[in-house]
Amino acid sequence: MKYEKNTIYITGVSRANSTDPITVMYNGFFLGMIINKDTGEIIDVTSNAISSMTTDFIKSMLIGYSIVKELDEMINEINNRFFGTAQKALIVALREVHNKFLIEMKKR
Repeated sequence: MKYEKNTIYITGVSRANSTDPITVMYNGFFLGMIINKDTGEIIDVTSNAISSMTTDFIKSMLIGYSIVKELDEMINEINNRFFGTAQKALIVALREVHNKFLIEMKKR
């Protein structure tokens, strides 16, 4: 997939539950996002979830939201729909992406 020139890639990292397979395999949880830098819209999402189905589900929950204006809505979506052991790690990584995006946009 080719991304437009007005998109950027930002990552968030967190620690998953010690019993989560992600922690056992990768020692942490990783969330990567392609974001439209002009609008803040999330264009694409990846993660180091063990199952591709989990990554696809995370993508389906987050794509289309604004990383700037809809953080609370995304967190509510995760709390209401994602009951995997990495739920808290996903929220922490999402907050990190949000914060990094805001910092990057202030530099411009």
